[in-house]
Amino acid sequence: MSVDLIKLRHEFTSNGLTRAELNSNPFVQFEAWIEQATQAELTIPNAMSLATADSDEIGIRTVLLKSFDEQGFVFFTNYNSKKSKQITGNPKAALLFPWLDLERQVKISGVVEKISTFDSIKYFSSRPKDSQLGAWASNQSSQLSSRQVLLTQFESMKAKFNKGEVPLPDFWGGYRVVPHTIEFWQGRENRLHDRFVYKKEADNWVIERLAP
Repeated sequence: MSVDLIKLRHEFTSNGLTRAELNSNPFVQFEAWIEQATQAELTIPNAMSLATADSDEIGIRTVLLKSFDEQGFVFFTNYNSKKSKQITGNPKAALLFPWLDLERQVKISGVVEKISTFDSIKYFSSRPKDSQLGAWASNQSSQLSSRQVLLTQFESMKAKFNKGEVPLPDFWGGYRVVPHTIEFWQGRENRLHDRFVYKKEADNWVIERLAP
């Protein structure tokens, strides 16, 4: 192998994270961090890894966070996709925001639920028309014999919806990850990183420090 991975090392220089700095509300804390990630002009700061699982395997992929509040974290996808089938059988998931340029990451785990059709329509209508057509054209996770098949389907959808608004597909919409833990990780020197996890207990959030 041409790259010596053992020699690839990053020395963390952050001043760290203290308990006193944390907001008692994890959603307020998350909002502060994602605002800082956006202001730092990180590449796609709302990109997150989404892990789901069924009885056969664990799946992980990158999706985009499109909204969040104290109900949870929302993303959109095809309801016939592999991830959706895993969620149907096992409605639990984990999210990871890897803001490595800030020497930070946020890890979230919880249960998954569909959002309302109204909210899915509201978001879908805000998308560029070509993205709307792409949702119609792609039978996500299915096997393709060639890229041309996908492009042909896209052109077919473009012709079908060439006038007026593109409607929401009945196989497409949003999911909300309702968290039971939210962990904030800040890199520190000598790999003695700061980790704080918020755990939902009844109606309250309890904060614990974890060993790195």
